[in-house]
Amino acid sequence: MSASKQANASGRGLTITLKRSPIGTPWRHRLVLQGLGLRRVRQSVQHPDTPQVRGMIQKVGYLLEVRPQ
Repeated sequence: MSASKQANASGRGLTITLKRSPIGTPWRHRLVLQGLGLRRVRQSVQHPDTPQVRGMIQKVGYLLEVRPQ
């Protein structure tokens, strides 16, 4: 089993909450939010802690609150 699958199997993940409205943000940032599954302000989703998810969070981090699970 790879290291990333072991980390996911142990329950490591992130809770991501949309804190600010994406109105007035670049179109690509809205696409990133859509990819994360965030539609409404104060909506929370859970994702595994992977480099792909971390990159998406870095791109739109000014709109989000991120907490470990």
